[in-house]
Amino acid sequence: MALKKLPFRNVSVLLKHHLSTEEDVKTAALIRELRNARLRGYLTRAELEKVCRWKSPRAIRLIRHNSVAGVRAATRRALATRSERLRLEALRTLDGVSVPMASAILMLLDPRRYGVIDIRVWQLLHALGEVTKKSSGVGFNFNNWYQFLMKLRYLAKKLRVSARDIERSLFFAHQANQKGTLYQKDPAKGSLEHDKSNSASQPLT
Repeated sequence: MALKKLPFRNVSVLLKHHLSTEEDVKTAALIRELRNARLRGYLTRAELEKVCRWKSPRAIRLIRHNSVAGVRAATRRALATRSERLRLEALRTLDGVSVPMASAILMLLDPRRYGVIDIRVWQLLHALGEVTKKSSGVGFNFNNWYQFLMKLRYLAKKLRVSARDIERSLFFAHQANQKGTLYQKDPAKGSLEHDKSNSASQPLT
């Protein structure tokens, strides 16, 4: 666990004193730019590449393996469905789109209802007892993401802010209380794992 002893006993206390409601300038600009994608109902490959550069540039080579038509088809399915599971599965059919990358796509399209799942926010929630699995904060599956998403939405509704505001607050709190190395070495690969970050739903329209 790459965290110091936390100065707050639970997530409610954390958010009471450390709630972030101001978006980064570059992130806000990308969110505005992607409004057109949400209106048309799909992302172009160029837009997907911009999301990749924002979230985890190392995946750009894989992202570029996707065809223009493939990106359009997969993101159209994701934005049209009412099922969070099918939404995530549609995005995951694309090369280079992990669960964290998929969550970044959804957040940038709809920050009111989505946040980015990553190692920092998950480790912090684990330290506070909000989640009990995957203490390292890597290797997420649908169930992990959905649990995370429901917690964000619950807290966002309670505090009358966006899901992104909650996620960003958790990210900053982890940064402020981190100790040691964030990413552990994978013995099988001999390298550091790395990722840059940061009920039925309605279609993203």
